[in-house]
Amino acid sequence: MEYRGLVLDRFQEDAIAALREGHCALVAAPTGTGKTIIADWIVEDALSNGREVIYTAPIKALSNQKYRDYVKLYGEEKVGLVTGDLVIRRDAPCRVMTTEVLRNMLLSGETLPHLQAVILDEIHFLDDRDRGTVWEEVLIYLPKPVQIVGLSATLSNLQDFAAWLEDVRERKVVTVTETKRAVPLEIHYACVDTGIVSPAEYDRQFKRKGHRILAEAGRDARGGRGRGRGRGGRGGRGDRGGRGGRRPARRTHPNDLHDLVVEADLLPYLYFVFSRRDTELCARRLGEHAGSLLDADESARLEAVLRERAPALGAALDQELRALYMKGIAFHHAGLHVQLKALVEELYEDHLIKALFCTSTFALGINLPARTVVFDGLKMFDGRAFAALTTRQFMQMAGRAGRRGMDEVGHVVVRLDLGDYQDARPQLQRYAESRVEPVRSGFNLSWNSVVNLIETYGPERCREIVEKSFLNWWRHRTADRLDSSADDKRERRMQKRAERDRGRCWEEFQGKLAYLRHIGYLTADNGFNAGARILSHLQMSEILVCELVLEGMFEDLDPHELFGVLCALTNELARHVKPNFRARQRDRTLATRISRVRHAPRVVDAEELTGEQYPFDPVLIPIGMAWSKGTPLVEVVQMLESQTDIAGDLITGFRRAKDLAGQLRDVYAEDEHTVAILDALVKRVSRDEVQVVG
Repeated sequence: MEYRGLVLDRFQEDAIAALREGHCALVAAPTGTGKTIIADWIVEDALSNGREVIYTAPIKALSNQKYRDYVKLYGEEKVGLVTGDLVIRRDAPCRVMTTEVLRNMLLSGETLPHLQAVILDEIHFLDDRDRGTVWEEVLIYLPKPVQIVGLSATLSNLQDFAAWLEDVRERKVVTVTETKRAVPLEIHYACVDTGIVSPAEYDRQFKRKGHRILAEAGRDARGGRGRGRGRGGRGGRGDRGGRGGRRPARRTHPNDLHDLVVEADLLPYLYFVFSRRDTELCARRLGEHAGSLLDADESARLEAVLRERAPALGAALDQELRALYMKGIAFHHAGLHVQLKALVEELYEDHLIKALFCTSTFALGINLPARTVVFDGLKMFDGRAFAALTTRQFMQMAGRAGRRGMDEVGHVVVRLDLGDYQDARPQLQRYAESRVEPVRSGFNLSWNSVVNLIETYGPERCREIVEKSFLNWWRHRTADRLDSSADDKRERRMQKRAERDRGRCWEEFQGKLAYLRHIGYLTADNGFNAGARILSHLQMSEILVCELVLEGMFEDLDPHELFGVLCALTNELARHVKPNFRARQRDRTLATRISRVRHAPRVVDAEELTGEQYPFDPVLIPIGMAWSKGTPLVEVVQMLESQTDIAGDLITGFRRAKDLAGQLRDVYAEDEHTVAILDALVKRVSRDEVQVVG
């Protein structure tokens, strides 16, 4: 079978055949194998039949990329983009949106009568601790005739997931699995003592040298004579200390990895680093260490692009950054200036960046593969602490290695010093065996979802919806297994546990209803008081913002102060970011008033019930005010002292604050004066970088 001049692989044929027959499809295939073709087929099929289709993605960058792709394929008039902060042709037959937007549409009662299919890219995000519930809600709320196309590179419990989805959607779900990559991967370990070698060769070298290295490390820990770390600590060159003048092993620096990659002719490469600060630091250090990675023609092309983009980028593209790009080196992270981020992606796609230091977000769906992927380490901050990379995270990033049609294999290089090998061995074994963690449900309805469900459906229908969650399905399945094993009196407690598990999801929902009644948002019979009516419009820091509305906090602010407060309520700066200004007394007073509400028992108790922590960063009040007053981004950035580029973070923050302003507009819908103020505010802050699709 051919599609768009391409001969389809078997898994693509199978998925398209299932969709053509009207079934749902769950597709699990490695990165780079062509899952996107299946999404493209259902989009084209829906449009050719005069129907509608929705494509959803977990991150806005991926949504924006798909929007641009579909505009090229089908024309602007047929494609829309809805991501909360950007709305372009909302009524187009093909709409690209974030999953939260679709959930909100469904909760608000939109019927979507012409919708043929919904594509859920990266559907394994269903088990994301903070956002996964939204995926489940979408799958439960969508009208039954709508086809589901779920795409993932990492769904190890595909059959379980499909069984649950068949139960929810009440229609056949076909599972399609492809394990063979279009470009196979070769995994290597690397350090200065071994070079880039296969795992087997690395293991042999460890057996020859590792015991001495571990013994020397033990002497260092005990304060004995051992190797020096050299200048610069981690990554320093080390001296020839140690007994007998023997040169000990030293820590491997990213510059060392670069030299090894160049020597092995493995350019271009993505270098995954697990902090924004280190992406910038590593890239700049390499810029000092290495010569240009570009040939004369590439340098000329790059110079032309930078000359063309310089006026729009202004101060964001400084001389140091320009010099770094001209060497074919760059960095990429979520905090980067939005236009710089887009420029780096474009340069990389045009093969003008050969060494790109990036965080894990670069692995999420954006179609920018490399010949080689390098891992700086095997631990990543998960929002609470540094933890070992899961197999899914490792494979998601490793999957960027290997360019289809260009490379015979994709190379994955793990920076691993011999002294660290023993501890890392079990983790590396899991990766080698592709033991991907199963998708688990973290179903945890937001307060907004709770009040909207109770208003729209009533208690009985709510129970039916809650009990359709993947979490409830899994608990029932577990309970059934416990029941079957409880075959004597000694095991009767297992039956009690099983029975308790069967009802836990509904009990948790009822617990939230009880709390809303306790704080007076709902009446005794679940009728809506003022708190619930306000809450039904809020999707960010819900109880906190609701309490501030009830206190009349927002009514005392001028528009600039209001935007500053909304920025403070929706974002938090990293710990290393410090203000370069002294806050006004007025701002300190506002912060004190908000903080009093933020730490009130009803807000704190609400956080504990959902496990959510509401952000509040008073430093952002003057920052938001400056943006509202028209201050250019370069000047706003200078109001803060940071070790990394945070322009992208600020833009994201302004967009989130703008989203909350829109929600408040719905809260005050009957107050024409306040609505006019909020409309004007949203229009005023939607300028420059905030409007960029990127």
